[in-house]
Order: sequence, then C-alpha cells, then structure tokens
Amino acid sequence: MPAVGYVYDPLYLEHDVQGHPESAGRLRAIKAHLDESSLLASMTHLDPRDADESDLRLIHDAALVQRIQQTAERDLDWLDLDTYAVASSYAAALRSTGGVLSAVDTVLDGGLDSAFCLVRPPGHHATPERAMGFCLFNNVAIAAAHLLERKGLERVAIIDIDVHHGNGTQDAFYDDPRILYFSTHQYPFYPGTGELQQTGAGEAVGTNVNVPLERGCSDDEYARVYDQIAIPVIQRFRPQMILVSAGFDAHHADPLAEEMLSARGYYDIATAIKGLADDLCGGNVVYALEGGYDHTALGWSVRACIDTLLGNEFAPDPVGLAPNVQRPDIDGLLVAVQSAHGL
Repeated sequence: MPAVGYVYDPLYLEHDVQGHPESAGRLRAIKAHLDESSLLASMTHLDPRDADESDLRLIHDAALVQRIQQTAERDLDWLDLDTYAVASSYAAALRSTGGVLSAVDTVLDGGLDSAFCLVRPPGHHATPERAMGFCLFNNVAIAAAHLLERKGLERVAIIDIDVHHGNGTQDAFYDDPRILYFSTHQYPFYPGTGELQQTGAGEAVGTNVNVPLERGCSDDEYARVYDQIAIPVIQRFRPQMILVSAGFDAHHADPLAEEMLSARGYYDIATAIKGLADDLCGGNVVYALEGGYDHTALGWSVRACIDTLLGNEFAPDPVGLAPNVQRPDIDGLLVAVQSAHGL
C-alpha cells in the first residue's frame, strides 16, 4: 500500500467566524467523514510545524505579514470584505503554511509517497502584498518557493482545482519559469482573473496555463480538459513535484459557484494527477485544502482524492452526479488554450 500522510491540527478550527462560508465547520465535516470511513487509519499523521517569517517572506512582503498579525490582535477584524481575522487566526495561518511545508519536506525526503494537508485558512488568493478571498498566506505558493529556493528543485507544477482562479499563486510566479501553474476555474467569476491569454511573462511565457470555463461544466468537460490540456502540458514540463491547490467548490452542490462536478469527477481528476506524479516525479504529490462549502459534498470529494492516493476504488457518495442539463460547448476553448500553449 502507498505510504500516504495527512496534516491536521485542532488549531485550524480556531480561525472561525459564525455564519461565514469559510468556517471551522468545513474542516470538522471533512475530519468526521474521514474518521468514519477509517481512511485516516490507513494514513500517517504528520505534525505540522509553525511557519516563521523567513518562510512567509519567500512569497509575502513584510507589510502584509505585519498587517495580518496586527489585525488578529484586535480579536475580530476584516482584511477585506470577505476575509476575517480573529485572535487565533495568525497562529492558525502560521500552522497552516507550516503544515504544507512539513508535508512537502517529508514527501521529498522519501518518508511518504504523498500527502493531503487538511489545513485552513486557505491560501491561493493571497498575493505577495494582499490577503483576500478568505485567504491569509498562500500556503501552496510558499511551499513551492521553499522547494525551489531551499531544496534545490528546478521544476514544480501547481495544479489548482478550485472553482475560483488562484490569482495569488499566478501573481507570485508569473515570471518564474521554474513553476508551471495550471488552473481550471469558472469564468468570469471571483476574483476576475484567469484569462487564457495570461500565459506568463519573460522566460516564463507558457508556464501559466489558465482554462477559464463557463458555468455548468460537468465531469465530462473536466475530463476533456485534463486529457487534452493538463496531461500533455504537465508531461512536457516534467515537474519534480506536483502540488495541488485542492478546492472542492466546483461541485454541483456547492452554494458559492455554478460548475457541475461530482465526487466521481474529483476522483477522476485526482487519478489523472496521480498518474502524472507516478510517471514524472516518483509519485510525489501534496494536496493542500482550499475551498468547498457544501459540507457533505466536501467530505466525500476530499475522500475521493485521498482514495486515489491510497489506491482505493471510488466510493459512491450520497450526493451523486449533477442534474442532467445542457452543458456548455468547450470545443472552442480547448482549441484556443492548446493554440496558446503550442499543444
């Protein structure tokens, strides 16, 4: 059986505001489902460390770090209209980032084949200068920079499966040819970025791959995107590790978006990612939790991804497939993205 780890810490639950979509209830639901399914018993728990300022400064400027720390000291305050900080938020954010760092180090050093980081607050909207979109520090971007700057890797792929475009991750690496950033996202939608023409700058042209999808795309459309774009572009890049910004708000039950994925669709996406990792980088893949706001769909979708890491068959879920309605035609989009990236 593959050696798969997970990161979890109760401190992640203390970053919480009642009634906010990005609440501690999300992680409680995931943890309860994984406990009930006995999946966690098949995995190795990794104790997360706390990120320090030198970790954060791999991506973020000092003013942002100071602002988040000071905002959290006021017990409840808002960094933007969507993004809160409470007394425990700064500590939880340090441990969220540190949890992903612990996972990538353990996987890279051969202690595990792969890992899933059950961390929050999430990160992919956090830019080098700004916390936004429920995100404080960009966990995945910091982990990728850590691999490049400290661990000697030359190529890291970031696959973003959240329904919202990871503008913070794109900003962090837009001119860095060592990072391949691949994102599927509903468009136009928050945060308003992610056009297919945004392909990178300078020597990094071609390493920023956006697939902006219309509302209503289901498992079939996502499967075509992975078959025709994600797999060939990542195979060409040949990463030494794959990081996944694992948002599950493209699920058809999610209240904050309008795509039509199912848990089965997430299982198929994760199967494709595992195949890439096995072929290109010794199976080294680390997932970090991002969005997903229907608690039942979230728990089953996380489980679907973990099942692929463990080599398990898909476990049918009670939410099921999306309603059978007309789907958008993505033929033109696929051709346009392929043309933009020479596929």
